[in-house]
Amino acid sequence: PGPVPNPANVPFTLSKDIKWTGTPGRQETAILWGDPAKEGPYGILIKWYPGNFSRPHRHMGNRWVYVVSGNWWVSSSNVYDTKLTYPVPAGTRTEDVPGTVHWDGARAGEKEPAVILLSGIGPVITYQVGPDGKDLPPAGRGAAPAGRGAAPAGRGN
Repeated sequence: PGPVPNPANVPFTLSKDIKWTGTPGRQETAILWGDPAKEGPYGILIKWYPGNFSRPHRHMGNRWVYVVSGNWWVSSSNVYDTKLTYPVPAGTRTEDVPGTVHWDGARAGEKEPAVILLSGIGPVITYQVGPDGKDLPPAGRGAAPAGRGAAPAGRGN
């Protein structure tokens, strides 16, 4: 190999140095650039471990997704039932259309986690949705809607 590139020209972070947060074995998130909770562009990795899903929710802005590895299972139903999810394999691109209901994760029985690269323009505003398709009240007094990457595992992502 040649010399290490000048970091002023080609800044990089090795995979071993990327910081993952969340719950190993459930869902983990790594912010690659920006911050989904703040104004401006962001990119995050989300790792869904088999048997774990968000719940039906919607976002107020466009978000673009690329499935890096594994099978990412998605649904556009208001009803949470993993039998309603569809497999989106590695190498697929998709997007979260603003204001539309969806939810996602990895089905039990998968051999590896689903890893997705998600990018968008912050701040992310997410609303949990009930089976009737209506927004659920925020969890807790004064709670703001959750954003993908900031929400606990199993919540709207």
